[in-house]
Amino acid sequence: MVGANLKSETMKLMEKRSGIEAEMNAIIEQLCQPGGPGLSGNLVDSEGFPRADIDIPVVRAQRNRLAELKNDHQEITEKINVNIQVLHSAKLTSTPKESGVEMNQNASVVNVGASVSLQNLALRDSHGANDVDMISGVPFAMVDEIADASPAAEDGLQLGDQIVKFGNVKAGDNLLQRLASESQVNQGHPIPVTIMRQGALFNLSVTPRTWQGRGLLGCHFRIM
Repeated sequence: MVGANLKSETMKLMEKRSGIEAEMNAIIEQLCQPGGPGLSGNLVDSEGFPRADIDIPVVRAQRNRLAELKNDHQEITEKINVNIQVLHSAKLTSTPKESGVEMNQNASVVNVGASVSLQNLALRDSHGANDVDMISGVPFAMVDEIADASPAAEDGLQLGDQIVKFGNVKAGDNLLQRLASESQVNQGHPIPVTIMRQGALFNLSVTPRTWQGRGLLGCHFRIM
């Protein structure tokens, strides 16, 4: 009974997180549209006067709201991860006789598909019961700038994409330096990338390479 309640709670948290991500993506899209101020661009012109081409109070409100949503997203993600670990540990320590479920000790909390909704649980029937694998991704960076016709754009990255894994880079310290190093080391070779886009996880490959613009990717990552 406790396990069922925890699963239900986790599914509701995932739905809530997806709603937060949708609102974040909408704000990012508005701020980063052509001519927009971006996520951290100046609100004054070159002479130090407020920019006349944007609604500064609205931009400030959107940026503040984005910061609030980011904190909420982090808090909910931590709760989800704790619940997943509890459910996963309970599944591994239970016996088939006690739970009525065939144990799968190879189950893990990873992205096993190319496009997996974070709102869903992967349910598999086993001896008439449900064996549940939770799938979760925790982003550590976001694409807040991307140039047209750049390697990143041509290979499928989009503005607002949240990076869950970039080659061997997952999380930790010195992320910007590690992302840059990963691109340089793999110049001309595809890098497997896992992203979160509008509440779903996607796998794609990005190949760092020289092009007419700056850098090897033509995009900018903001650490979350």
